[in-house]
Amino acid sequence: MRQEPSQSSETTVAPLRAPRLLTRRRVLVVGAAALAYTALRPTLALARRASRETPGLQPWSLARAAPGQPVEFARAVMSAAVLAPSHWNTQPWRLEFDPGTIRLVADPTRALPGLDPDRRSLTIALGGALENMLIALRAYGQRPAVTYFPRETDRDLVASITWSPDEAPRDRLLFGAIPERRTNRRDYDGRGIYPQNRNALAALIPQDLHLRWIEERAALRTFADLAADAAESQVRDARLQRERMRWMRFGDDEARRRGDGVTLDALELGGPGRWLGGRAFDPESFFIGLGAGSEARRARDAVRSAGALVLISSPRNGDAVALTAGQAWQRFALRATTLGIAQQVMSAPLEVARHRPDVLRAFGAIGETPLLFARLGHARPPDASVRRAVNLVATFRNS
Repeated sequence: MRQEPSQSSETTVAPLRAPRLLTRRRVLVVGAAALAYTALRPTLALARRASRETPGLQPWSLARAAPGQPVEFARAVMSAAVLAPSHWNTQPWRLEFDPGTIRLVADPTRALPGLDPDRRSLTIALGGALENMLIALRAYGQRPAVTYFPRETDRDLVASITWSPDEAPRDRLLFGAIPERRTNRRDYDGRGIYPQNRNALAALIPQDLHLRWIEERAALRTFADLAADAAESQVRDARLQRERMRWMRFGDDEARRRGDGVTLDALELGGPGRWLGGRAFDPESFFIGLGAGSEARRARDAVRSAGALVLISSPRNGDAVALTAGQAWQRFALRATTLGIAQQVMSAPLEVARHRPDVLRAFGAIGETPLLFARLGHARPPDASVRRAVNLVATFRNS
């Protein structure tokens, strides 16, 4: 109901103001301002939203020379760590700096309990981050020392790193490859790996790990069917697919906003999987079968186009073995990058339990623990994936 003005015995009259004359110049200024605001309003709103939502992202570059200030030196070393690969780009690491020491800590909130129940992939990713830091320290003229799992009762504290001046910088070739390395999910061109390059890569794997190869075209095609079946099985498993969906990013904007995960474009999916986007990968969706089919075709084509498949395995098991495998794979991947060799870790054949015996049989590794399976080949490099900045994953103490 409309409220009537109250009655009063006195009435106050506001003074009259002289009207402002709108000169031609004033009309032009006001009009130009209105047009500018209208044009810029979407950009300003986007900038405000980005400042609220977008986390700090790590640039894909490293300081060529070692910073002199201790905290900035540690930050430069940690910048190499966060450029390591991880399953589904979960980035499952935390970093802690005390003067002269960097500790590498697992972040259990970024684990994949369904896909990776024994934390093998998580620990391999931590091994990659650790190796990047050791390479950076050597490139900066330091001699690193590592204490592995310094607290037996703390599984998450993976390594403690200290350093001292070395005689000369080392590992500069691999250091330069850290910002250039990519997980390449594109179709490869089918060319094999030159024997001299294969030997250079094999030399990077320590003796307590085994590196096995598949290069024959018939064997590649047979393995492609296994990889396709494993990929489809994961999508059709509602529990596993819900976990995968947590790390799928349905556009570059979402990836930048979250600072992690893998976009559908990066997954190189085609057909219905690309057309339907999230609906094709929602385990509750009517279209999940189309998503599973897209994933299977992508895995099959990926393996068929490879120049070689590799398996890293070990007679032993456990966190220490997986961490060593992560370090070895990171050096392998960086050296492959310098040789122009594309690489992609494909986890599904090892994550689907019923396929593990077939994988071991195909590589002649029966009785061993399969740690990491990947394909190698040649293809145009993809764009870099997003990484959370050092400041988001690290703590610094000056004393």
